Amino acid sequence: MADVTLIVGSKSDVPAAKPAVDTLEKFGVSCQAVVCSAHRAPERLTHVVRDAETGGAKLFICGAGMAAALPGATAALTTKPVIGLPLAAGALNGIDALLAISQMPPGIPVATVAINGAANAAYLAIEILALSNGELAGKLAAWRRDQSDRVDSFE
Repeated sequence: MADVTLIVGSKSDVPAAKPAVDTLEKFGVSCQAVVCSAHRAPERLTHVVRDAETGGAKLFICGAGMAAALPGATAALTTKPVIGLPLAAGALNGIDALLAISQMPPGIPVATVAINGAANAAYLAIEILALSNGELAGKLAAWRRDQSDRVDSFE
């Protein structure tokens, strides 16, 4: 049972998505990571999303490059929040993925972070989960205070 399901479209996307897993782990948020292509395995994606929901997933992070169909396809299969993580790939180095993820039709929203912004995708997931988890909200507030304190130092 994982609170967050992270899906990337191919094995080559794993290194760019790893900071999301690391950030979630740092806050004690359970994460299931899966490789599944929206284009090459749409039926498998349906099963991945359904199984994640049955297993208790509260939201999804989907990393994809180029046409970046994965976040939108996932959002079409669930009413849980989906965070799109555009990945640098192809001739446009992620610009196409950023635009594709941010241009969802009304009623099927996908939150979008920066290109290769895996850590921020995780922080957004943590913020969403913290709305109903006081312990997590406390950890996030303490981390933010620590970050603020570091701004004024040479560390």
